[in-house]
Amino acid sequence: MTKLKDLFPLVEDGETEITGMTADSRRVQPGYLFAALKGTVSDGRDYIPQAIEKGAVAILSDSGVDVTTAAHVIADEPRRALALAAKYFYNSQPKTIAAITGTNGKSSTVDFCRQIWTGAGLSAASMGTLGAIGPKGKIDVGHTTPDPVTIHETLRELAGQGVTHCAMEASSHGLEQHRLDGVDLAAVAFLNFTQDHLDYHATMEEYLNAKLRLFRDLGRQGMPAIVNADSDHRDVFEKAAAEHGLNVVSFGWRGEDLWIDEIMPRATGQVLNLFWRDVEQKPFELPLIGEFQALNALAAAAICLSLGMEFEEVAKGLQNLKPVKGRLELVGKTEAGAGVFVDYAHTPDGLDVLLRAVRPHTAGRLKVIFGCGGDRDAKKRPLMGEIAARQADDVIVTDDNPRSEDPALIRKAIMAAAPEAREIGDRGEAIRTLIAELQKGDTLVIAGKGHETGQIIGKEIIPFSDQDTALAALEGGAG
Repeated sequence: MTKLKDLFPLVEDGETEITGMTADSRRVQPGYLFAALKGTVSDGRDYIPQAIEKGAVAILSDSGVDVTTAAHVIADEPRRALALAAKYFYNSQPKTIAAITGTNGKSSTVDFCRQIWTGAGLSAASMGTLGAIGPKGKIDVGHTTPDPVTIHETLRELAGQGVTHCAMEASSHGLEQHRLDGVDLAAVAFLNFTQDHLDYHATMEEYLNAKLRLFRDLGRQGMPAIVNADSDHRDVFEKAAAEHGLNVVSFGWRGEDLWIDEIMPRATGQVLNLFWRDVEQKPFELPLIGEFQALNALAAAAICLSLGMEFEEVAKGLQNLKPVKGRLELVGKTEAGAGVFVDYAHTPDGLDVLLRAVRPHTAGRLKVIFGCGGDRDAKKRPLMGEIAARQADDVIVTDDNPRSEDPALIRKAIMAAAPEAREIGDRGEAIRTLIAELQKGDTLVIAGKGHETGQIIGKEIIPFSDQDTALAALEGGAG
């Protein structure tokens, strides 16, 4: 039995028994604590009467509201208070947890950690955009970094499955909103930093500071802090790590711990020559294409190595990696052998890195289909148009998730910087068109939606999968 004073020692009415907690008034059940948090779209404080009517016995909020019919916990930072309360309430986590931040590559890196650990016989899991994946399959968690109640509920479930090692994504939203503040971390990692989420963060400086919280506030003295040595923001993250007593482990072409001597592209993979702490390792083939996938795999390797695995075990895991769904995922080939890939790249840097990564594996023409989401950062639309026009040989601009915006205007903004591109609004038609045109040696990349299984048009989510649409076109004999 958990009492309110167990979660918040200084609160009055501390004998109130708490049977559960949530920040979503629709999920309140009798005996629950309701966290009335102020969001960007709605204010949880407006739903306090509704929560109490559904049986909430305690309310957590800031000081801007009066509560008379339930116990009231007032916190200067209610989001952090909820995270710490959730940690106590669920009271179980895997022993070794690594948190990874970065604009791009988080989903692949956490999944690669899980695969490497599992291959070494450890009971492992990953948590992020693709849900939580553990020994018993997938658990839906809703967001890249879910709310702290979901995080701790999921961590308890994973620990109950025997999971000892877990890698989780740390999004800028999640870090700024204190969602990871109750997680006991064993390692932190930084991948890269480029423009994204300016619909949420007012400036790039705010976005950067949100990511730096992982090192500044959540890292503990002596903990490994894994840093991509090839990032332009390497210095600021290494400085944050040093100031907080973390041990920097750097990886990449310029890495000082795990570094690349040479990468040799192959049709379906790439051969890596690596050094680990100045010792040259035996070359091996990574079964993924694209330099950025090699760097994601290297990030995972650096995390696993820094937490005590031997290089031979890690290398064995790398040689058996499978791509994450929607992350430079090979969907299939035409009869002539042209490859069709699906990738989640939806930022200027993500698209640029994607197309540059695929080019060395393309003997013929590199073709790309992409769009931009509505109700999101509009500044990136012409940037992505210019990148596609410069990096690819053939471009079709189509719809992504237009949401409440006019899709034609989104496409127009992209095409202002890609005047030679073709415009096909219907995403399915765009995919079928380019697959039908593929020749031997060509590569097609369908970018932007990755693992998603729906297209958001207005307020509706229409079932749609890039993979399923491409497979249907390939099986129809196109190309």
